[in-house]
Amino acid sequence: MFSFGGDYNPEQWAPEVWDDDVRLMRGAHVTTATVGVFSWAKLEPEPGRFEFGWLDAVLDKLHGAGIRVILATATASPPAWLAKQHPESLPIAADGTRLGFGSRQQYSPSSAAYREHAQRLVRELAARYGAHPALQAWHINNEYGCHVAESFDDESVAAFRTWLADRYGTIDELNRAWGTAFWSQSYGSFDEIDAPRAAPTYLNPTQLLDWRRFGNHALLELFRMEKAIVTELSPGVPVTTNFMGFFPMLDYWTWAAELDFISDDTYPDPEDPDAPSQFAAERDLMRSLGSGRPWLLMEQSPSAVNWRERNVVKPAGLNRMYSMQCVARGADGILYFQWRQAAAGAEKFHAAMLPHAGPDTRVHREVQALGAELAELSTGALPGSRVPAEVAIVWDWESLWALGQSAVPAATDYHGVMLAWYRALLRRGVVVDFVRPGAPLDAYGLVVVPALQVAAPDELDALAAYAEAGGQLVVGYQTGVLDRDLHAYLGGYLGGENSALQRSLGLRIDELAPLGQRATTTTLVGELAGTATQWQDFTRVDDAEVLARFDDGAAAGAAAITRRASRGAEGTSDGAGGAPGRGAAWYVATLPEPELLDELLDRLLIDAEIDTPFAEPTTGAETTERGGVRFVINHLNTSRELTVAGQTIELPPFGVAMLSAGGDVVHDSAPDSAAAAAAGA
Repeated sequence: MFSFGGDYNPEQWAPEVWDDDVRLMRGAHVTTATVGVFSWAKLEPEPGRFEFGWLDAVLDKLHGAGIRVILATATASPPAWLAKQHPESLPIAADGTRLGFGSRQQYSPSSAAYREHAQRLVRELAARYGAHPALQAWHINNEYGCHVAESFDDESVAAFRTWLADRYGTIDELNRAWGTAFWSQSYGSFDEIDAPRAAPTYLNPTQLLDWRRFGNHALLELFRMEKAIVTELSPGVPVTTNFMGFFPMLDYWTWAAELDFISDDTYPDPEDPDAPSQFAAERDLMRSLGSGRPWLLMEQSPSAVNWRERNVVKPAGLNRMYSMQCVARGADGILYFQWRQAAAGAEKFHAAMLPHAGPDTRVHREVQALGAELAELSTGALPGSRVPAEVAIVWDWESLWALGQSAVPAATDYHGVMLAWYRALLRRGVVVDFVRPGAPLDAYGLVVVPALQVAAPDELDALAAYAEAGGQLVVGYQTGVLDRDLHAYLGGYLGGENSALQRSLGLRIDELAPLGQRATTTTLVGELAGTATQWQDFTRVDDAEVLARFDDGAAAGAAAITRRASRGAEGTSDGAGGAPGRGAAWYVATLPEPELLDELLDRLLIDAEIDTPFAEPTTGAETTERGGVRFVINHLNTSRELTVAGQTIELPPFGVAMLSAGGDVVHDSAPDSAAAAAAGA
């Protein structure tokens, strides 16, 4: 069945409110409550003195009402006494400022004091509640790295040195990897190395990358520490923590295998017309991180948040649309932050399932309607089912980190470049999986590689092997420029001179030529003519068909879009998909604007023999298949007709249609209860 509910913070309310909460939860079809996320001070008011009576009562009440509990370990917000007794546990920012108490997440990931007290708390919780009949799962910490992803304190620097010694073995190997012969940066020992603090000019790029890798490692070790405790004392109970989409500070590929199921938090801006497509990508990422398994939406808001400059409410129907988008893209649960809107504190204006004005409100009626709808859908084949995808996009957090550094050819929005390709596929109704570099590609007919600046030779070789074995590969600019030590590939980038990827593409890159601040677009001429933006490459074509050339700019006359048919022999596999000898490797030396990108992807999808549910590129809508049901979703606040797989359907504002394989409506796209909620009936 689908989980439905949200964060429940009974410690913020008098005990006499709890029975009312449980009664209203049952009326809203709540199945799941996440409890204890920020309750450390309530659970342990003094060091070593624990008060569990209130939590006993809450869990028993929820269990009595048939509501399952995702129990948080409460370590995301240490209490005041820890900051007072161990000020060294507080994080230090890059400018040397020690961050104080009074907010949340005020701990250094490498603090021994924090770790000691967190372990004690988690052990007490797991010992007491590990076999509680209400327990559905453990929620470790909360939104790791959201506010403090790094700390420049002495303990962190010492841990960084240890991590470097483990990674490189010898200081000579570190000097090689960091390229310290440049600017006389050579180190004689690991204890000479500091955190990348403020410096006269550009810092060492590989040191910066390793600092980010270390920050990811330090937080992941905290998760592993807590998981080990709850796994020991609460065996068989699943463990998760909440991700945050394409969060830039952590490499979720390294985290995903540690979670028993993937969870995500999502807060799209109701005013942003591009938000639905961006968040469709995040749903696909969560499914991909879990290797296709169903995932959980841990947090969203039923209406306004509290942290934007202007916190716009979600109009009627938008909350349902985003929730059903999650279901359509693989979620088996829809939860919120939070159940009852806080009366005090920094998030008191953050919307909740039960608003300040009480249950007789638009927001709560919409919540009730959605809970009833998910309960109805739970009886079908959707829960537990997977979402098939024939296209993969390669996504890499280390390339994100490297492209965000200074002293590069141009500031590159890696996430934005990826989204340009993703949105072009979404406009055709094509579902995407995300894959990490080096992952198996045999399940996909088309693989898109936007701006994979950082890649190891074997990761680039795997892309070439995929095309040579029959897959359709499209490689974007800024791919294969640097290895994993951030050393430049010599001899034409793309993995270096005569690399497998160069041979598969049939070209090399002589020079990178980002467009300037005045001339922001470039014109392409040839078979695939149109306008592009952001970038040009000086390409040298050895063995590829040129489909477009730059007509202006520094690289005028150079090939902008090329295609080389694979020469793969019959029977070639190398773990790659497609038919041997029928694949192709495409190179795109710029970022085509949407109209040209649509035309290019039409060619790619036809060659890959991938059907497109939308016959023509369609904006403001999406479609997926899951569990034998085709979802069709209208992103717009207006009614519209959509033609999907040859069938035309009418959708209301933010409407969601669910169709059988034969095209019959299997679920009302605007249930009466939702319509009544929207009208305030």
